[in-house]
Amino acid sequence: METEIPASGRPLTGRRVAVYLLAFFGVVMGVNAFMMTLAIETLPGTVVDSAYRASLAYNHEIAAAQAQATRAWTVAAHVERSSDSRASVRVEARDAKDVPVSGLTVTAWLARPTDRRERPVEIAERGIGVYRGEAADVSSGQWDLVIEAARGGDRVYLSRNRVVLP
Repeated sequence: METEIPASGRPLTGRRVAVYLLAFFGVVMGVNAFMMTLAIETLPGTVVDSAYRASLAYNHEIAAAQAQATRAWTVAAHVERSSDSRASVRVEARDAKDVPVSGLTVTAWLARPTDRRERPVEIAERGIGVYRGEAADVSSGQWDLVIEAARGGDRVYLSRNRVVLP
């Protein structure tokens, strides 16, 4: 009885099959290790450090939102992006009687919807009830504009708005 020899001229042995299996699984594990490394290095972080502490602050956030609603302020924001990747933000605040709201400490930041890293916007009052600021290194695309206003250390206004910058 004769043993058939494959077209390559070498017989398929147990050692050859073992080498093929080890090479296959070595490539699979190498690619997995590479992809895990990329995923871990590009992970921007967690949304909250402690879900327990965030849940304790939830009732405070509900009360702050209700107080904000009773004030019935109108806050208009406008964002423009220049060709040098700078974004200018203009915020105008008016109370329920349409009177400009002055004397607020306004902070704002731009954040990608899929990323927690933020671009701070340095805001200053430039007129009665008009606040302006700029942020550097803002690329085109979708952003969340978060505006926070405080008076006397207490937050009196908070909003998060999706904007698309060209």
